[in-house]
Amino acid sequence: MSANLGERLRDVRKRRGLSQRELSERSGVSLSLIRKLEQGERDDTRLETARRLAEALKVPTTKLLTEHPEPAAEAGTVERWAPVHAALAASPLPDGLDEAPTYDGVRHTLEAAVPLFSHDRFTELAVTLPPLLRDVEVLTGTDPRGRVLRARLLELTGWLLTQTRQFDAAELALERALDDAADRVQSAATVSTRCWLLLRRGKLAEARELAVRWADDVEPRMSRATPAELSAWGWLLLRVSAAAIRDNRPGEAEDALRLAKSAAVALGRDCTPEGDFLRTFGPITVELKRTENAMVAGRPDKVLSLASRIPADSLKPTSNNRNRHLLDVASAHTQLRQYAEAVDVFHRIRAGSSEWLPNQRYARDILDRIVSRRRTLTPEMRELADHVGLPV
Repeated sequence: MSANLGERLRDVRKRRGLSQRELSERSGVSLSLIRKLEQGERDDTRLETARRLAEALKVPTTKLLTEHPEPAAEAGTVERWAPVHAALAASPLPDGLDEAPTYDGVRHTLEAAVPLFSHDRFTELAVTLPPLLRDVEVLTGTDPRGRVLRARLLELTGWLLTQTRQFDAAELALERALDDAADRVQSAATVSTRCWLLLRRGKLAEARELAVRWADDVEPRMSRATPAELSAWGWLLLRVSAAAIRDNRPGEAEDALRLAKSAAVALGRDCTPEGDFLRTFGPITVELKRTENAMVAGRPDKVLSLASRIPADSLKPTSNNRNRHLLDVASAHTQLRQYAEAVDVFHRIRAGSSEWLPNQRYARDILDRIVSRRRTLTPEMRELADHVGLPV
């Protein structure tokens, strides 16, 4: 968050000829918060609040703030994954190994580890990942084929570290994965994950510009595009849309969604190119992201309307796209004061991906709203609050 948020807000408000009270009425942001921001008593606010102010002032969100990162991982999380950080940063020491890793051995181990990533089995990954990272480094020093395996493993590691809000380490892993990528399609898939990282770090302009540049570069000829090419292009467009809607550029967000839908229609159904769960893409994926945009735009009624037509349960219970969508549904119910329905959605998520849920700051924020608005909490609400680590 820029330290000059209050000054920027005041300058833009004055250029628009609005009083603080008029801005409050147009944006729905409290007058007291606007005053505190402009007077420097507060130098931060939620991204959704900044977007509402930007919408009322008819400027991009980035006109008011340069970035708005999610909080990084807590100390306990960083400590838990410290061996992974060390393995990422360490130089390989082949002489210290009892037996040198082989290409087939590392490939089989990596294939066995992929389900741990796709099913959010973080406890097992914390043990499995460090030696695998070390082995692939040693292998790549002796066998050129190891680069392909290292690119895949580093992309997965970057995705995992982004998921758990270890942003600096994720950046390192994804930069190295991109350097090892074998072709433009694989590079584009890695860039898409990096755009997601930038979004989580609140770097909206950088994410948008990177996704636009790569989407333009890899746009396929639709008549002969492969599923992998359509997926890579479609996901980059979804990143453009996600950045644009958060930056109060609704027209650009909708245009990017429209193009992504054309890629999805060409595919015909959601599919997973080359067996890579990170590249799963199709019509359902696009509609999930359309619903996410509606939530970012503050339209809980539209979220529930769109969600009612999406067969989200046709996706795997461990699908992060499904579960992120369900958090939007839970948030919409919460904003409409439908707390029992929101809690039911949380139980659906937890049943399919218990280890994923505590790592989502979004989940914690939603439950915090439920807890703060209820006079009394049901045992289910208290138990969920404990599960996601909501402070007492």
